[in-house]
Amino acid sequence: MFLTHIIRREPAGLIKQKHRFGPTTLAGWGQFCTEVMLVYMQGCSEKIGGPNKTVEIDKNKFGVRKYGRAHPVKGQWVFGGVERESGRTFLVPVPDKTADTLMAVIDTWIEPDTTVISDCWGAYRHLDTRNYTHHTVNHSIEFVDQRTGAHTNTIESTWRHVKA
Repeated sequence: MFLTHIIRREPAGLIKQKHRFGPTTLAGWGQFCTEVMLVYMQGCSEKIGGPNKTVEIDKNKFGVRKYGRAHPVKGQWVFGGVERESGRTFLVPVPDKTADTLMAVIDTWIEPDTTVISDCWGAYRHLDTRNYTHHTVNHSIEFVDQRTGAHTNTIESTWRHVKA
């Protein structure tokens, strides 16, 4: 019954009141549901890209957001990609967002000879040397690169849907 309330996206206060849970119990179950979803997403993921294919990549953190606080937020980093031509996707939990971690995921989940589009995160800097064509968009300046037309709107939209 409890999970039904979560899936129906009922307010946390209402769920706590109905089941007489404390705040840590509800947060724990919420984290459990997030972890189950991440395992499911990784199981449904597939290798994408290849010649004449374009893949948008990005990383995102799943966790509890603390508004107005300047401290790190606990949560799980997830790295993903979307193939523009087919909509095929991979989403995998990662321990961190370092270059070594993300490049290993890229090599595992994206076929060689793929055009890869990303933001300007430093970990992606050497994609051109690894048998990928790499385009970037600098989000601090624009959301679509005026020169190449590169954007990451598709993967950004994917995060919104997955988190919902």
